[in-house]
Amino acid sequence: MISFLIVLGTFIAMEFISWGTHKYIMHGFLWCLHKDHHQADHKKKTQKNDLFFLIFACPSIVLIVLGSEDFSSLFFIGIGIAFYGLAYFIVHEIIIHRRLPYLKNLKGNYITTIRRAHKVHHKILSKHGATCFGMLIVPTKYWVK
Repeated sequence: MISFLIVLGTFIAMEFISWGTHKYIMHGFLWCLHKDHHQADHKKKTQKNDLFFLIFACPSIVLIVLGSEDFSSLFFIGIGIAFYGLAYFIVHEIIIHRRLPYLKNLKGNYITTIRRAHKVHHKILSKHGATCFGMLIVPTKYWVK
């Protein structure tokens, strides 16, 4: 049970860590990697921004390896980070940016809301001035009424 709570707690914490990382790092000193996500042609298969996948995967991999010998809390923290990475891929790449053609027409209140908030974020093409840095938790003003 404690293992599940560690994974769940880490997953939830990752939304806030992701928000801060997106706002202060991706729109900060690593804007050089994130810039093409805001300004590039989204029909391209890859972007410099995709390097963040590797950057964020590293702590998860390290924690899973370090904790795998005795299945310590490090292992379950790594699993929580990995689950958040999977959720990020599904929500950001598949649902928001519609990268799988046969899933382009997904509908629903939450899906419409996260797409709306992300669109607001992407209206700003520069490093400064963007809003809506989270992925799973969306400010209430963007919810479909």
